Amino acid sequence: MKVLFFTGKGGVGKSTLAAAAAWQLSRQYRVLAVSLDPAHNLGDVFGVTVGNGGTRVSPRLHLREVDLRKLARDYLERETKVLAESYHYLRVLNLDNYFSILKYSPGIEEYALLTSIERTLREEDGYDYLVFDTPPTGLTLRFLALPQVTMTWIERLTAIRRQILDKRHTIQKIRGGAKEWEANREIRLEYDESGDDILKRLRLLADNYKVLIRRLQGEECGVVTVFNPDLLSLRESERLITGLRELKLPLVLLIANKVTAENRALADRIAGELQRLASGAAVASVALNPAFTLGGDTPLYEIPEDLTVHFGGGGEDHV
Repeated sequence: MKVLFFTGKGGVGKSTLAAAAAWQLSRQYRVLAVSLDPAHNLGDVFGVTVGNGGTRVSPRLHLREVDLRKLARDYLERETKVLAESYHYLRVLNLDNYFSILKYSPGIEEYALLTSIERTLREEDGYDYLVFDTPPTGLTLRFLALPQVTMTWIERLTAIRRQILDKRHTIQKIRGGAKEWEANREIRLEYDESGDDILKRLRLLADNYKVLIRRLQGEECGVVTVFNPDLLSLRESERLITGLRELKLPLVLLIANKVTAENRALADRIAGELQRLASGAAVASVALNPAFTLGGDTPLYEIPEDLTVHFGGGGEDHV
């Protein structure tokens, strides 16, 4: 299964082009298009309302819109439960008051989005392509960076936890075995790695994130950057491309959107600069079409350019 992330500055046309690519690919492949952007436009592009369980647009194309607020709430409740179970001996400190304000903490939305992506990659194996319509550049880079950032924290926390267990083991040897009343207490502190639930949890998280990192950096994953022929879009795209390179995430295509005869020269110049920065990534150009205006007969996702040739698709039955 191949995975595509459509990225770029807000307003450049990511949703329209993600929809167009998904529509073209669905002519031959089973495609799931997922909107991760809080300002969902994917359903609007296809002229449908996307329900909680997703919407079937055609026999081989399904849409899904992620509810970021619900995702963040579910993520926080799940992680709070894990913390409460792992550290139940700290309940006397009234940690519930601290957990209740965690929803305002930086990073909650990014972790919630990442959890949704990881679950989709793991569970949705009935499709040939997953097409993600992402939020604007800043949030996209933050959640794509989280797997590697989290692995760094997991490695450090694992080392700290081992030090704690080592000190407990030393204290146990000095004091001798646990007394009967200590052994029967509700809370029993582990002295070795094999029985420590926290280390088990850290190892499980590490395994999951390693798989996710390999998936995102692998050949079956690709990032598409959409930009407009203007300088603000150029600067934002430059930051995005630099960030993707630092994260070792594969940029497969640059799309110049909203190109006209009047701005063609500027569009070509910006495309050239971005292509050099992206080490020769392919470039596609999408021209404005009068039929795309409100009241026109041509749907937004019906563009003449065949984007699928860049994703391993293609074929004479494509638009």
